[in-house]
Amino acid sequence: MTNHLVFEVGTALILVAVAALLAGRLKFSIIPFLILLGMVVGPHAPHFGIIDLRFIESSEIIEFFGRIGVLFLLFYLGLEFSVGKLIRSGRSIVVGGTIYVALNFILGFIYGLSVGFPIMETFIIAGLLSVSSSAIVAKVLVDLKRTANSETELILGIILFDDIFLAIFLSIMSGLLLGGSTTILGTITSVLISLGYMILFFVIARKGAPILNKLLNIKSNEIFILVIFASLFFVAGFSEKLHVAEAIGALLLGLVFSETEHRERIEKLVIPFRDFFGALFFFSFGLSIDPFSLGGAIWLALGAVILTIISNFVAGMISGRKAGLSYKASSNIGLTIVSRGEFSIIVANLGLAGGLMPILKPFTAVYVLILAILGPLLTKESKNIYQLLNRIFQWENKIKTKRQSTSIPKKHTEENNSPGA
Repeated sequence: MTNHLVFEVGTALILVAVAALLAGRLKFSIIPFLILLGMVVGPHAPHFGIIDLRFIESSEIIEFFGRIGVLFLLFYLGLEFSVGKLIRSGRSIVVGGTIYVALNFILGFIYGLSVGFPIMETFIIAGLLSVSSSAIVAKVLVDLKRTANSETELILGIILFDDIFLAIFLSIMSGLLLGGSTTILGTITSVLISLGYMILFFVIARKGAPILNKLLNIKSNEIFILVIFASLFFVAGFSEKLHVAEAIGALLLGLVFSETEHRERIEKLVIPFRDFFGALFFFSFGLSIDPFSLGGAIWLALGAVILTIISNFVAGMISGRKAGLSYKASSNIGLTIVSRGEFSIIVANLGLAGGLMPILKPFTAVYVLILAILGPLLTKESKNIYQLLNRIFQWENKIKTKRQSTSIPKKHTEENNSPGA
C-alpha cells in the first residue's frame, strides 16, 4: 500500500501545478482554484487505474504539508512588520480589534438565534463568524503586494487581536462544552498563559535583537536555514503545547526576526517554501470538504456570508477612520479581513466534539468555502468597489468640503490682519 504514497503525492502536486498555471493565465488569485480543486478530488472522486484521485493513502501527509504551509505563511507575514510600529499603533489595534470582534460576534449571535439555533450552537456560530483566516489574509496581502500599504499594519493588528479573542473563546467554550476537569480558574489560567506568551515575544523582539543578530551571524546558507527552520517548527510546536495556535507562534517568531538585521536574508530563503507549502494548505483544505454533504446548509450559510461581508466592511471603515486612515484605506481593511478559513473550522469542530447539532459541519464548510473564494476577490477588486461606493456615499466630496470649510477662516483672518483692513 505505502508503495504508492510518493506517486499519490506526485499526482496531487501535478494537479496543484496545473491549477496554479490556470490561475496565472487568468491573472486570478490561486486560492479559490486550489480549494475547488481539492473539493473535486478526494475520497468521493473516481478511480482511474493507477491514477487514484481519492488520495486515501496520502491524505494525512498532504494535510501535514498544509499545516506547514500555514506556518510559513504566518511566519513570512510576521517578517514583513516591525514590532515597534505595532506597539506605536497599539491603541488603534485595540480599538480596531474590539470593534471588529464585537460587531461580528454580536451580529453572529443575533443571526444564530434568529434562524432557530439553540443557545450553545448560537455561541459557536457567533464565534466562527468572528474569526478571519490568518492564512488566507496573509497569502492575499503577499500576492497583491500590499504588505507596505498604510492599512496593512492595522490589518495585522486586528488579526492578532482576533487570535487573542479566539484563544479566550476556545478556552471558555471548551470548559462549557467538554467539561471534564476544566474549571473557571483553569480557564482563566489558560487565557493568561496565552496572553503572557504573546507579550513575551514582543519583549524579546524589542530587547533581544542585539543577541539574535550575533546568534544568526552565520555565513553558510545551509546552516542558516537549518537554524531558522528549527526555530520555526520548535516555537510553533511549543506554542501548541501551551494552547496557543501553532500558526500564531509562527507569526510571533516572524515578528521577532523582523527586528534583526537578518530579516531580508530570511525572507529570501523562506519565499519558495512559503509558496510551495502555502499552495498545499489550500488544496488540503478543499480535500476536507465533501460537496455532496453541503445541500442542507446552503441557505443558512449564504445568510451568514452576507452578514459577514456587511459587518466586516462596516467594522473596517470604523476602525480605519478612527486610526486616521483614508476612506479608501479603511475600505481595504474590511474587504481584506472578510476571508474565513482554518480558525472557523476549529471553532465548529469544538462544537461537534461537544455533541452539538451535526448541521454545524456542512454550514461551516459552505460558509468558509464561499468566503475563502470571495475574500481574495473582494480584496483584489477593492479599488473598484471603493469607487462604486464612493459614488453613493460621496466620501471624497465630504473630505473636500471639510478642507474648504477649515481653510475659509484662515483666509478671512489674513484679510482682516492686512494693512488695508
